[in-house]
Amino acid sequence: MNDFRYLINFDSNQIETEYHDVIIIGSGIAGVYTALEIPEEYDVAIVTKETIDISNSVLAQGGIAVSLDKEDSPELHFKDTIVAGVGLCDEESVWVLVKEAASNIECICKYGVNFDKKGEDLALTREGAHSKNRIIHAGDTTGKEVCDKLIAEVRTRRNVVIKERAFAIDLVTENNECKGILVFDEDTGALKLFLSHFVVCATGGFGQIYKNTTNPEVATGDGIAIAYRAGAELMDMEFIQFHPTVLYHPENKSFLISEAVRGEGALLLNNKGQRFMPGYHELCELAPRDIVSRAIFEEMRKTNSTNVYLDISFKDKEYLESRFPNILRTCLSYGIDITKDTIPVSPAEHYCMGGIRTDVFGRTNIKGFYSCGEAACTGIHGANRLASNSLLEGLVFGHKISDLVKEKLKAKGRRAVNISISYSSDRKKIQLDKKEIKNNIQEIMTKYVGIIRDEQGLLHASNVMNGYYDMIKNMEYSAIEDFELHNIVLLSKLVIESALERRESRGAHFRSDYSKTDNENWQKNIIKKINSNI
Repeated sequence: MNDFRYLINFDSNQIETEYHDVIIIGSGIAGVYTALEIPEEYDVAIVTKETIDISNSVLAQGGIAVSLDKEDSPELHFKDTIVAGVGLCDEESVWVLVKEAASNIECICKYGVNFDKKGEDLALTREGAHSKNRIIHAGDTTGKEVCDKLIAEVRTRRNVVIKERAFAIDLVTENNECKGILVFDEDTGALKLFLSHFVVCATGGFGQIYKNTTNPEVATGDGIAIAYRAGAELMDMEFIQFHPTVLYHPENKSFLISEAVRGEGALLLNNKGQRFMPGYHELCELAPRDIVSRAIFEEMRKTNSTNVYLDISFKDKEYLESRFPNILRTCLSYGIDITKDTIPVSPAEHYCMGGIRTDVFGRTNIKGFYSCGEAACTGIHGANRLASNSLLEGLVFGHKISDLVKEKLKAKGRRAVNISISYSSDRKKIQLDKKEIKNNIQEIMTKYVGIIRDEQGLLHASNVMNGYYDMIKNMEYSAIEDFELHNIVLLSKLVIESALERRESRGAHFRSDYSKTDNENWQKNIIKKINSNI
């Protein structure tokens, strides 16, 4: 029994209600592409808590992995993904990803996406842990190029309505079937009920539970949290990827220095000017991200420094201006000329491997509720995501969901959603300094649940988070900041619980007290599902 099933009291017969054939929560690459792939005879609503152009996808720099070169193949892409995932990848999901990559890239090119070319062919580069050059890109702003073109296309679709500044508070369910979502209109403060037999969660990750992250402020894990409260299974929550090279500057500690920079030959140096990656891994700067991040962390510890340096200055100025215009321009704004200077960098939270457990068609354990992109966990990434598989994941599995939804709508037609819910719980007004609590959570998560963890630190973090959860679980929620705070506390709690449970080190989850990988006991996934104590 979950006494606080919903974050807010409501009566479905007393609030404004509207029906859509398909509801998509989130406006990144996964959400928008899913909307585009649903036939135009069906009514689709994209619900996003900010404007449609604000998402994690827009910030993606490096590119999209796809095996197009004659010396490459889906089989090699599969192998690299499996190796990076350290024994936890779901092989069926990975095969779908690599085999359907090319067809989805061809599709988005038809929507006008302009990738860099070498002659008549798409230009290919290499990133960490890839055995071949297979990363297609659009300068160093690939995510923005893809999102801009897909958003421009979706704005032309008469069957798609875009609901901006609309916060999804909770999934509305009945007998483990999703009936729609409860929405808070940020402009009017009104509560609304959007009904549908098909709800797709594409809300991205939860980087905002950490102090330093490449994610935008909207990345508070709302979709994953509402799925959990509704009874959806979450998986692999302990696996958080820290990108090795994020700008370290007093005014900016969140700007990503793309892995593609290392793919083009950049070297990592410690504060003594010494290259150090050859001492940690045979792939040096192009080792898997978890290994590079831990190596940087260790170098910073050994030299008592706050950062290391990335050096690409040996490349021609004209080349850098052409290949990395955004990175060059941004670094220059902070007084760093990458054509002459080394770039100060340190690791920061970047991506959540875990999320809402789904199959290859995005189906969850809740009927009518689907998920794709970073919010989902299909098992593709295992314990550590291979570089540039994230945007691809959003495309491939967004398309799989659209195919399935299309078949179901065609078979069953449009059907009214019949629901009558009157929900009330005894919530109390509580005066809290929400900003201070959020900042403290980020400090605790970064210090004790970051790149290197141990039982003592995790138990301390758990005690803090349980205290916060007990403090807020029955509070009265009335603003976006309230909902986000609940979601941040809940997801932090689940990450810590999973990290405590996994008594080994694997991929992005490294415990100094269990430093070895234990396949005999831990080559398995940790599943989280709501119970009476949450």
